Parts: sequence; structure tokens; C-alpha cells
Amino acid sequence: MTGRNFRLRRLRGNDAARPQRKRGAQPKVVALGGGMGLSASLTALRRITGDLTAVVTVADDGGSSGRLRDELGVLPPGDLRKALAALCGDDDWGQTWSRVIQHRFSSRGDLHDHAVGNLLIVALWEQLGDHVQALDLVGKLLGAHGRVLPMSAVPLELQALVRGHDPRRPDDVDTVRGQATVALTPGEVQSVHLVPQGPPAVPEAVAAVLDADWVVLGPGSWFSSVIPHLLVPELLDALVETKARRVLSLNLAPQPGETDGFSPQRHLEVLGRHAPKLALDVVLADEAAVPDRESLADAAKRFGAAVELAPVAAPNGSPKHDPELLAAAYDRIFRMHGRIGPWR
Repeated sequence: MTGRNFRLRRLRGNDAARPQRKRGAQPKVVALGGGMGLSASLTALRRITGDLTAVVTVADDGGSSGRLRDELGVLPPGDLRKALAALCGDDDWGQTWSRVIQHRFSSRGDLHDHAVGNLLIVALWEQLGDHVQALDLVGKLLGAHGRVLPMSAVPLELQALVRGHDPRRPDDVDTVRGQATVALTPGEVQSVHLVPQGPPAVPEAVAAVLDADWVVLGPGSWFSSVIPHLLVPELLDALVETKARRVLSLNLAPQPGETDGFSPQRHLEVLGRHAPKLALDVVLADEAAVPDRESLADAAKRFGAAVELAPVAAPNGSPKHDPELLAAAYDRIFRMHGRIGPWR
């Protein structure tokens, strides 16, 4: 099985029970992740639907977010800010506000390297006392093409069990603490967990997943941005129970440190270890990033998923997704694997 048409298909038993959206309606899409991977997905998805919700990890402890978190005890705002910027439109208003909230101060004082959007988000949290209401207000100001929600209202610490974290002890397994450290850790990440364990999910995030037509997980830093959503029990339950179809979007290349040497199928294997009850409908991968298609097919089959290969990488050769190509891939998946006919 080779070429762009390489697929494994599966018929879901709950198709008949799925609410049928009217012809011409847009799909309700929820995207989960964090950092630049989620931003890439949102930039693509806002091109094909106006009913889009981002559910964002809140375990970041580095940079401006980490400093605000330590000083004020707030949720780290950085990944939330990036998601809002990605949802800004391509018109002058959207692009201007996207640049403004992403702008970082450069100084010799305390403001150095703080992002404007981080300060705006935290200020509204303090003013309104409500994470969701504040983010909705920022989105309204920006004219964002979608909604941004934190996965939990509790600041979380990511911890990982890493084999060979200390090169002098390559067989020992150590606990590595903090998302920024886990993302760059030497050694082999065995598993990750959150502190506190079993944190509560934001109710609006759970409701969005349960009400969605499609849920998109990834791309992004696998252990520090993608898997953490599966460690929030109420959110995982929603992902397991939802009638939505679920797409896993794979990275273009292994991430130095966190997933060094990982094959596409290895990404699926570690996902399954953290969430053995999770089913998927489609695994999306860049066709040039899959050297062993049969192994990926076997790994996807364990989730009950089809594999869709498509050119989604930037043409310049950088390890980044091209927004238009990724949007085309998502749009084709939504049409081919849905039962509702054309969305637009």
C-alpha cells in the first residue's frame, strides 16, 4: 500500500446515533494542544470552519509565562496567547493585533521578554476573576476566529520519568520536573504525569469536546503539549465518550530531546500507553515523514484509525506545517470521513 491514497478505513458503530448536521453547516471543531503545534493547527482550521475551539495545556513554566506564574500564582498565559494569535484573521485588524499580543519587550528591567498578550490576559484574569470570561473578552478584542479555553483552571506542573537523563547513568530512571525542562531533556522519556494528579477540567472545555463534530489532537511537543490533555480525567473521559470523530495530527519530525529518534508509529505507541481507552478515527501524517507506512498502519489500527498521508510541510524545507496545505488536508478528511456531505 503506497502513494497518497494509502488508507485504512473503519466504520464506527455509533455512526447511526450521530446527530446529522444540516447540509451547508460548518463543522464544530475542537483542537487540543499547546505551543507552536497547536498554533499551526488553528491557523489551518480557521480557514475551513467558523466554529472552532482551542483547548490549551497550562503546564508551561518557562520564559514570561513562568515568571508570571511564579510571581502572581496565575495560569501560564503563553500558550493561550499563541492560540489567540493563531485565530486572528488575515485582514489588517487581525494581523495587527496578532503582532501586538506576540510583541515582547526588550529592556534591562523587569519587563524584559514579557509578551504584551501575557500581561493583557493576566490583567483581565485579575479584573474579572474568571479565566474563561477573560479569554473570551481578549478573543472579542482581537476578532479571533474561534474560542480559546484552558484545559484546567489549576496551574499544573509536568513531571517525566526519563531514562538516561544523566549521561553518566544511562540506565537509571530519574524524575524531571517542569515542562520547559521536559521538552529539552536528554535521555528517553518513559512517561509523564501532572502535579497535582487528576486536576479538574474546565467545564467549558469538556462541553466543547462532547458537542464537537471533530476533535483534533496535535501536532506539537508530544510529552509536554499533546499527552497532558489525556492526563486530565474529565477531559480524557470526554475524548473517549464523545460522538465526535477524532483526528491525530502527527509531527513532521522528532523533537530534539523530547522525542529524539521517535518514528511516527512510536508517537502512537506512547500515546496509547498514556490513554489505552482512547480511540481515533484518522491519523494524519506528512507523506514525506513516513518511511515505514506499514508500521504506521499497524500502530493506527490499534486505535481503530485510518491513516491519511498528505503533503502538509512548508515547501521551504523547514520542519513547519504549511497553513494552506494543512487546511486542505483537514478539509479533505472532514469531507471523506464524515457522513454529512459538503460543509460549505
